Amino acid sequence: MSPSINEIPREALTDGPAFRQRLVEACQPAVVRGLCADWPVVRAAAQAEEGLATYLDGFATERPGEIFLGGPDIAGRYFYSEQLDGFNFERQEVSVREGLRRILAYARTPEKGTVYMGSLPARSYVPGFEAENALPFMPQEVVPRIWLGNASHVSCHYDTFENLACVVAGTRRFTLFPPDVIGDLYVGPIDRTLSGPPVSLATSAPEGDSRYPRMARAQERAVSVELMPGDALYLPKLWWHEVEATAPFNMLVNYWWDAFSSGPDAPMSTMMLAMIAIAERPAAEREAWRAFFDHYVFRPDGHPLAHLPEEQRGMLGPLRQGNYGRIRALVMQQLRGGG
Repeated sequence: MSPSINEIPREALTDGPAFRQRLVEACQPAVVRGLCADWPVVRAAAQAEEGLATYLDGFATERPGEIFLGGPDIAGRYFYSEQLDGFNFERQEVSVREGLRRILAYARTPEKGTVYMGSLPARSYVPGFEAENALPFMPQEVVPRIWLGNASHVSCHYDTFENLACVVAGTRRFTLFPPDVIGDLYVGPIDRTLSGPPVSLATSAPEGDSRYPRMARAQERAVSVELMPGDALYLPKLWWHEVEATAPFNMLVNYWWDAFSSGPDAPMSTMMLAMIAIAERPAAEREAWRAFFDHYVFRPDGHPLAHLPEEQRGMLGPLRQGNYGRIRALVMQQLRGGG
């Protein structure tokens, strides 16, 4: 049986607690059909491409943002160059208004190539947009981001935050892979990326490419879903996703946030530090550290001090009772060489 994705009724997300319980705490992808269908921007997009552009233009500032310019030969598939030493697109900085003008022009003349403009914080680039197009259950500190472009194919990548993606215009096809297929996706460099996170090289290669024999195993775990205007997709952290926008002019709004953070420290930063502290030690020592990580961090058998009363667990007591700050202070002291 092919993998499937959960669908949550829009009516079930009545408030913040319901949103957290039904979507976020499950830590599984889910689709919510029609979640943002009542947004004014979705209604404007339904009229015509010019209607969406006019609506956004009413909010747009002159602040420059980055756009990707791709030639007709890449067909909207933004990726590395053949030798992985560069990219197959050009970057420029333009205002949202100029970006919209170019996207519309390329939509009418696709033989010239494609334009992609993404990850624009709405409060900086289109102030006022958020107030008219809001999700009442979303935490107020979470800033929506705007993604605009022609037909495009975004390489398979992950996010280190929770992600709620709302389709405004055009259709979007998401192909998802669970986090534990990372070894079968043949991930590219982590410090030379297209736009932030590293991407899978195998998902952008021809099917059956001999360089990536384990990709077939990953495909068995893949699940695809197509979203129409007004639909939304919830993605937990670290779920791999490849995104295809099929319309000549499309728009998406997304929200990124860490729903389970206890403070400013991020899991990805912890993993990066572990790379330099552990990754090149002897295999036997790495296995020893794996056992300690499992015991203290991943806790498959429960709390590591479950045999003690909570008041005797010291810094390993609940983080919210001041232990977050105590552990962090100790780590910072050790990183500064204080023993």
